[in-house]
Amino acid sequence: MPTTAPAFSDATASDSALRRFLFGLPGVDAVGLEARAASLGTRSIKTTAKAYAIDLAISMIDLTTLEGADTPGKVRALAAKAVNPDPTDRTTPHTAAVCVYPDMAATAAASLAGSGVKVASVATAFPAGRAALDVKLADVRDAVAAGADEIDMVIDRGAFLSGRFLKVYEEILAVKAECGTARLKVIFETGELSTYDNIRRASWIGMLAGADFIKTSTGKVATNATPANTLLMLEAVRDFRAQTGVQIGVKPAGGIRTTKDAVKFLVLVNETAGEDWLDPHWFRFGASSLLNDLLMQRQKLSTGRYSGPDYVTVD
Repeated sequence: MPTTAPAFSDATASDSALRRFLFGLPGVDAVGLEARAASLGTRSIKTTAKAYAIDLAISMIDLTTLEGADTPGKVRALAAKAVNPDPTDRTTPHTAAVCVYPDMAATAAASLAGSGVKVASVATAFPAGRAALDVKLADVRDAVAAGADEIDMVIDRGAFLSGRFLKVYEEILAVKAECGTARLKVIFETGELSTYDNIRRASWIGMLAGADFIKTSTGKVATNATPANTLLMLEAVRDFRAQTGVQIGVKPAGGIRTTKDAVKFLVLVNETAGEDWLDPHWFRFGASSLLNDLLMQRQKLSTGRYSGPDYVTVD
C-alpha cells in the first residue's frame, strides 16, 4: 500500500499541510450525531433477523484477554472457546480473532492453527503508548514474529492533543511498515480525545497512514466505545472509500456487553457505512464478556428457553 492515499498525498506533505487538511474537515454537529445514533438504536429487529445478527456478531468478536494475570493456560482456554464457542451446538460460528499481549501471541497462534480464527496482538506499549518509537516497533516485530495476524496499536495521544499530527501520522506509517502481511488496527482512545472533532481528525490521520482498521478504545479507560463515536468513525470510513476507493474497517471496543448493544452497533454499520461492512473482515467488536450474552440469547432462540450464565464458560 502507498504511504498515503494518492488523492490526499498533498495533505501529508508537511506538518502545516496536515494541520490545514485536518482543520478543514467539516465540524461535527455533536447534538445531531448523538441524536442520530440514539435514533438508530431504537430500530426493532425481528426473530429471523435477530438470529442472523447474533451469528454475525459472534463472528465479528475479537475475544480478548489483556490482563497482567494472563497465563498460557488462560490463553489456550480462550482460544478453544473462540474456535468452538458453544460445545453443545456445532453450528455456532467461531469468533474473528483472539486478542492478547505480544508475549502470549505464540501460545494463541499454536492453539488456533488451522482454525480460521485470527491472532490479534496489541502492541506499541499498549495501553498508554508511552515509549520510544524503537521500543514500539520492537513490540510489533515481536508480535508478528510470534504469529500475530493482526496488530492493534495505540496512537500517541499526547502528541495528538498537543497538535503534533505529523508525528502521529509518521508513527502509524512506521508501525504499518513493520506489520508485513499482518493487518493494522489503529486505536485512538476516543475517551481521551475530548471532542468529536478530534475523533474525526484522528480517524483521517489513521486512514491516511494506511490503517486497515480504525478502533475506538483500549477498554482501559472510563469512556470506551459509544454509538456516537462509532457512528462518527463509520462516516469517516464511508467518506474515505467514496473518495479513494480504499475500504477500511472499524472496531468499537470496550463496554459492549449485551446482545442488545451488539445489534445496535450492527444497525449503525448497515445504516451508515452499508452492507459491505457487515463482515468480520471490515467490522469487529473488541470484547471479553459480549460472547457469553450472545450465546445465551442464541440458545434461547433455538430452544425457547433462557440459558443462564451457568451454561457458558466464564472466560
